[in-house]
Amino acid sequence: MTDMTTKTQSIKDFAQRLKLSAVQERLEEIVNNAQQKQVSYHQFAHDILKAEVDHRQVKDLQRRLKLAKLPLKHDLKEYDHTVMNGLSKQHMEQLKECNWLEQNFNIILMGPSGTGKTFIAAGLCHQAVNNGFRAYFRDMDQICQVLKMKDITRTAKNEYNKLMKAHLLVIDDIMMFPLEKTVAVGLFNLINYLHQRASFIITTNKSPEEWVKMLDDEVLATAILDRLLHKCEVVKLSSKSYRIKNRKTIF
Repeated sequence: MTDMTTKTQSIKDFAQRLKLSAVQERLEEIVNNAQQKQVSYHQFAHDILKAEVDHRQVKDLQRRLKLAKLPLKHDLKEYDHTVMNGLSKQHMEQLKECNWLEQNFNIILMGPSGTGKTFIAAGLCHQAVNNGFRAYFRDMDQICQVLKMKDITRTAKNEYNKLMKAHLLVIDDIMMFPLEKTVAVGLFNLINYLHQRASFIITTNKSPEEWVKMLDDEVLATAILDRLLHKCEVVKLSSKSYRIKNRKTIF
């Protein structure tokens, strides 16, 4: 075994002990590139550290995307701007910049089924994750299950604690069904805690008046809406259902 081979293996061993996985995997590539281009010691140190930082950023993004639990369709590049539904291309581009997240602003996407509420919410959540935010996409049923079980199971408790540390929480199809009293109170507590600490994206096909019916409590409904609407952009989506308009057939 040559001295160079020994040193290479030694560096890999050090990298393993320091948990520098990219250095372990790409050491020969970086060394060969440095030899061919005759780079300076500073440039070599820069390249080897940059490889590790880039690798960790990719892994961190993959981890945060997994935790976000986005629906299958969430790429806003596929959004059909020819559909006139109340959200212009200019406003969409402004939302994608995520400046509103830094101000803890909320977005409520309101409209009938099939107008793109879930797709837009998921796309903005995806954009937030790409921008480095802790963003989670959950439908109302998932939120209800966590609120019911958080004091019973460790899994639900961990999920609840994770949501409490969110920069952005998407709640899809809120108030689709009536809520039990304990769940409604739990929802208020969650929103109240995150209020002014984080942002929400809410999708709903119910008017504020109908929220009262779903909660069977006007005071609680008013308290929840008050916190969500304090700093909020309400986007009212309209037009015919995109899914019905573009339905597929087996024939």
